[in-house]
Order: sequence, then structure tokens, then C-alpha cells
Amino acid sequence: MEGLIQKMLVELGEDPSREGLRRTPQRVAEAWKFMCSGYQGGVEAAMNDAIFKSDNREMVLVKDIDFYSMCEHHMLPFFGKAAVAYIPDGKIIGLSKMARIVEIFARRLQVQERLTTQIANALNDYLHPQGVAVVIQAQHLCMMMRGVEKQNSLAITSEMLGAFRNRPATRAEVLSLLRSA
Repeated sequence: MEGLIQKMLVELGEDPSREGLRRTPQRVAEAWKFMCSGYQGGVEAAMNDAIFKSDNREMVLVKDIDFYSMCEHHMLPFFGKAAVAYIPDGKIIGLSKMARIVEIFARRLQVQERLTTQIANALNDYLHPQGVAVVIQAQHLCMMMRGVEKQNSLAITSEMLGAFRNRPATRAEVLSLLRSA
């Protein structure tokens, strides 16, 4: 990867041997390995025996989960907050694991729409809950610093499964909770 980055610097018209750029290929390679670390570990490993039996049948919601991802179209960052909710059906998961699932999928080359769906499907596959809801709000540097250059744009995506899709009152409840402080 370092060789590719050095070639890119040359193609951009830079001198990779100048003082400020000498270690840049190594730093960039390390940064990209970190930013795409979601390919290394899967959801199963992250669960780490954190699924528990429970009689709880009420909604579990974790919101304002910060995330950073990389747009697969321009390889520029997009970042924001995710909200993840589910209604248990005999099993619950450690709350931190909900944030970890967001992190695993965010640390890949992504589009926001797929990220939202992958998070919802992972929870659905592992917990088999009554329903799953994921809402993501993000700012995309590919829209902010190039192309249309819209600094204040905010993309919102959602995925509703099970009860959140089929029961209007349940959907309204989670959306109301997301609007609250």
C-alpha cells in the first residue's frame, strides 16, 4: 500500500522525498488499515457471548452512536450518528455490542444505505427479535468538499424490520423516542 501511496503523491505533482512527505505513505497506509478494520472482525466475534436470555418484551434503544466511515464512491469520509433499536423476543444483547455492530460495518468502504441495512440485518439475524429499527444521520465530505459543495446537507437513512415495519404505533414510538432529548 505504501508504494501505491507514493505513486499517488507523484501523480498529484508532489515530491514524496520532501521532508513533510517522507513518512506519509506509511502513515496513510496505517490510517487506511484502521479506517477499514471492519473487514477484519465479524459480528459473530464481536458478540463475544453477549447474548442473554430475557423475558423483556419492551423496546431497547441506543441512540447517538457516533461513527465514521468511508464513502466507496470517492473514498472520502462520511460521519454522523446512528440509532439502533430492537424489541426482544427471548434474547437481549449487551448495549455496548449494539455500538460495536455499528463500528464493524462503518469501518468498511460503504454507502450509508447499505450500512443502515447491514446493522439492522445483523441484529435481526443474531437476536431474532420482534423488530429492529436503525436510523442513521450523516454528513458526507464527498458532498461537502467537492461536486455540489453543500456544507450543511444531512443524509438520513432508516431500516425498519418486523414490528417496526408492520405496526404503525411501534414505528411511531421509536421515531418519537429518536426526536426526544
